Amino acid sequence: MGRLYLMTAIVDRKNGRKYERLFKESGCKVYFSALGAGTARGDMLDYLGLEAAEKTVFFSVLEENDWADLKRDLRRKMRIDAPGGGIAFTVPLGSIGGKNTLRFLIAKEEYAKEEESVLKETAHQLIVVVSNRGYTDLVMDAARAAGAFGGTVISAKGTGMAHAEQFMGVSLAAEKEMVFIVTKTSQKNSIMKAVMEQVGAETKAQAIVFSLPVTDTAGLRLIED
Repeated sequence: MGRLYLMTAIVDRKNGRKYERLFKESGCKVYFSALGAGTARGDMLDYLGLEAAEKTVFFSVLEENDWADLKRDLRRKMRIDAPGGGIAFTVPLGSIGGKNTLRFLIAKEEYAKEEESVLKETAHQLIVVVSNRGYTDLVMDAARAAGAFGGTVISAKGTGMAHAEQFMGVSLAAEKEMVFIVTKTSQKNSIMKAVMEQVGAETKAQAIVFSLPVTDTAGLRLIED
């Protein structure tokens, strides 16, 4: 039990299956994976001992204790700290759209909420919406109507979707799209509420939504103005 974090792991795509097996063995039941590519300069890659390779990016919501256990396994079993091993990091969650979504993401019936983090008082939040593929226009229509300026979409695949019926009462498709929206903290609740009401789990989009505190920004002059 404890604080909730979004864990992000970026690894060489050739090792993606090994990491998937590790996540399952470590009790990480629900996670999303997407494809990416390294962009570092050649001299920086040499310095870090990395290769310019295709990447797999994993996202999962974890409790503090679960992250501690997974981090230990990443170091011992996958040698992620070795040059070229990859990177994994966590960001504290700001909020999650609904108790059923929370239970689904951590694959548990109960969660002991800890005292709010001071990071929740940041000026901006990153809203993450995970929906069935093909519904991002509806997601953004709902978000814009509530004050969002725009978003970024990436394709992903969900693992552990079988747990959705247990905790949410519905079945979820594995093929997903993730929408990332940066907004003022004061607008976060209205945007999340609009998404939940218009494209939530009870709709064909079956979207789930959560937010992350953003500690600093650049390039948001339009939002600030």
